[in-house]
Amino acid sequence: MKKACITGITGQDGSYIAEFLLSRGVEVHGIIRRASTFNTARIDHIYADPHDPHARLFLHYGDLSDSEQISNLIHNLKPDAVFHLGAQSHVRVSFDIPEYTGNTTGLGTTRILEAIRRSGKSIRFYQASSSEMFGSSPPPQNENTPFKPRSPYAVAKVYSYWMTVNYREGYKLFASNGILFNHESPRRGETFVTRKTTMAVANILAGTQAALFLGNLDAKRDWGYAPEYVEAMWKILQLEKPGDFVLGTGEVHSVKEFVEQAFSYVGLDHEKYIKIDPRYFRPTETGELVADPKKAREKIGWAPKIKFNDLVKIMVDADLRKRGLEPPGEGDKIMQSRFPNRWWKVD
Repeated sequence: MKKACITGITGQDGSYIAEFLLSRGVEVHGIIRRASTFNTARIDHIYADPHDPHARLFLHYGDLSDSEQISNLIHNLKPDAVFHLGAQSHVRVSFDIPEYTGNTTGLGTTRILEAIRRSGKSIRFYQASSSEMFGSSPPPQNENTPFKPRSPYAVAKVYSYWMTVNYREGYKLFASNGILFNHESPRRGETFVTRKTTMAVANILAGTQAALFLGNLDAKRDWGYAPEYVEAMWKILQLEKPGDFVLGTGEVHSVKEFVEQAFSYVGLDHEKYIKIDPRYFRPTETGELVADPKKAREKIGWAPKIKFNDLVKIMVDADLRKRGLEPPGEGDKIMQSRFPNRWWKVD
């Protein structure tokens, strides 16, 4: 792979896969939306002036709702691979803007697949599918578990999943789905419950926040560490044949456990700060999501090194540093011991 295109490059996963590909000598082209404010903070540390003869990261304006624009980009760039990570990715928000979610998260995938098909080029395609697709199906969930989506976001992702399969079978495209369970990091969006929690811990210690407002504390998820998951994306596209893969740790923990771990790590009693706000509850709740990643372990040799407790410490340490506070440092030690030669910069 010499050249790759990434949708959603400014997001958590997009920034990590861009950094990973650059470390492998791949020329990276990212598609970003035009905005009146800068939204490239996650990739600023790897971006260089495109006029620099050594530059290997290039950004292009594009929109998943514009098929002509997407088609032109694929035609002009002629990438060896497309990592399709762009979406309206917030589950709770998808209930408020279901049509927009379907247009970008669902139909956006079709527009890219059709652009690849029409290009006539041999382009490998990775679709960022989601554990939310399993919805109310009982755990553990694997590649054969029925999809029972419980949100507009999940419904749109199921559509994208099957379009990827259909283009693979109907047009013989190298098109694969990575069904990723929750994966977090210090680059996680600030409105997602994990990052919202670790930021609150730092802000409370800094004296700038009095309480943390959350919704369903009983929601149970399989949480892993994002940089490890983007390595799996790469491995999926290195296989001889395309396929679909569940990626997760195989462990389940509740939102309440995450909150308790984050607060207790710095000596705070979470019960003094947590407030329940009905606005953060979903109209329909997803069931317990726990991955069965056996196929990924056997086919691509992937197994995560970071589990739940380590993840919490890594994220809290990072947010404390961003607030100018001295972290306990256990998360930093975990990083140093598990990833002595890591390809991503410390967050």
